[in-house]
Amino acid sequence: MALPGGVYAFSQTVSRDGTDQTFHPSAVETAKGLLLVDVGFPGLTDQVEANLAEAGFDWSDVRGVVLTHQDGDHAGGLADLLERATPTVYAHERCAPYVDGRKSPLKSPDGERYPPADVDVELVDGVSFNTAAGPMDVVFTPGHAPGHVSLHLPEAGLLLAGDALTADADGLQGPNEMYTPDMDEALSSAERLADLDFDRTLCHHGGVVAEGTDRVADIVAAGR
Repeated sequence: MALPGGVYAFSQTVSRDGTDQTFHPSAVETAKGLLLVDVGFPGLTDQVEANLAEAGFDWSDVRGVVLTHQDGDHAGGLADLLERATPTVYAHERCAPYVDGRKSPLKSPDGERYPPADVDVELVDGVSFNTAAGPMDVVFTPGHAPGHVSLHLPEAGLLLAGDALTADADGLQGPNEMYTPDMDEALSSAERLADLDFDRTLCHHGGVVAEGTDRVADIVAAGR
């Protein structure tokens, strides 16, 4: 499914447990350069570079990185990326300590962590980025992880959900219960998303689906 102009799906594939898994970070154009939304696991920076080239960009175009949350498949490759580019790094104020090393990331096997990296700007709910697809609003959506944010582009009718929502062959779904420490809080976050206006959703796990506000309301109702 096509994304609005100025928004890109920068999908990555990684082999885990003998199978190939695909994740869906993204990127959004601004007048000052490109914002990457999540960067993937450590060791996938070559895939980021290939995605940039395919979309007609290079590292010099990368103005910023917005992390939806602290999990390794979203923030793990940040330190690697910062060896090739000099973006401003944004994360929610409750997420930043897990990224920069003040706290150990949750859900890390055997207490291991990805290399820490500095967060330059700590976000709060409601701040907005000016993008080529219109304003991109930060929506605080905790539950799956502390400081989780989703990004709403109202003029484009698009939500960049991070892991607040997922998608599969049947369409848009709620957060993955196995990896969501607080499902009650995650459903409350989904309820906030149901109050927004969007008809397309890009999920880190599942990609782009032509479903939005109405489907999220159904997910919340079923979860309650």
